[in-house]
Amino acid sequence: MIDTERTHRGPVRFDIAPDETRVAPSDAPAVPDQYGTRQGAAMEQIVRLAGRRRSVLSRLFWWLLGTLISLALGLWGWDIVTALIARNTVLSQVVLGISVLLIGVILLICLRELLGFLRLKRLDRIHDEALQLRAHGDLTQARALTKRLARLYQGRETLSWALQNFQEKQSDSFDVDGHLALAEREILAPIDQAAQREVEAATRHVATVTALVPLAFADVLTAFVSNLRMIRRIAELYGGRTGSLGNWRLMRSVLTHLAATGAVAVGDDLIGSVAGGSVLSKFSRRFGEGIVNGALTARVGIAAMEVCRPMPFVTQKPPRVTNILSRGLAGLFGRSENAGS
Repeated sequence: MIDTERTHRGPVRFDIAPDETRVAPSDAPAVPDQYGTRQGAAMEQIVRLAGRRRSVLSRLFWWLLGTLISLALGLWGWDIVTALIARNTVLSQVVLGISVLLIGVILLICLRELLGFLRLKRLDRIHDEALQLRAHGDLTQARALTKRLARLYQGRETLSWALQNFQEKQSDSFDVDGHLALAEREILAPIDQAAQREVEAATRHVATVTALVPLAFADVLTAFVSNLRMIRRIAELYGGRTGSLGNWRLMRSVLTHLAATGAVAVGDDLIGSVAGGSVLSKFSRRFGEGIVNGALTARVGIAAMEVCRPMPFVTQKPPRVTNILSRGLAGLFGRSENAGS
């Protein structure tokens, strides 16, 4: 028996729903992501992992484990060196020299890490003193504080004109707020601009990789490395150059500050103000995730500026996420007419 439905020849009629029941393509639900991740999940995972406070037992466990491993490696190396020295050969002298050089390098690394922590402490101390002076302080203490601030950037050629301009204008300030505002405007404003450019570059990089690289966990790895590099560069600009351990401690402080202020989530109003509703409907879901991860990277950068800046934002306002996104992603995802200026 022949199936008449399969052997049918000729035009086929499709019943189209009335106009009032049709669904526009722009109103159709979003295509589910094949990786099952939400928008901005990469940056949210990084903030949760790096900003999570460890328990006392966890810290004690890792400290004891690190101490045990260090002792085991030290004893193992000591046994090798002493065994070679006991043989009294040329090789034993070579190993002894290499061991001395290795110990010297380890001491230099420890010294670098210690200096990095001291630089961060110095920035924190100036920041706290500036807050106290604005609450209750005199002009003499404020002048001493700004003198230390100027000494912090004394060797930078890019700030020589700003420091000279501050020295010429500081005699015109007669109260604490005015003097600190002058220092913030003349000395820290150029550094704020340079730090903002670093945030814009990191935002552009994270958004581009998230949108164009469909590999699993590639966006998480890229966001982590880019944010770590961005935080380190911001710390260097403000005078808090750190080592590896200091950079990790700084990143934990920044992400803890970000989580404490509740600035992790990104709303649809922020995305719409930057990219516009029509842009997200033209591109894939990955482009939307790129914008969200870029926005979260911008918020991490702003938090890093607030943590590393030796004085709080008072006269100079902190940059806005919409402004950083509109400049960082200009030409990449397009700029909307209602983007923040």
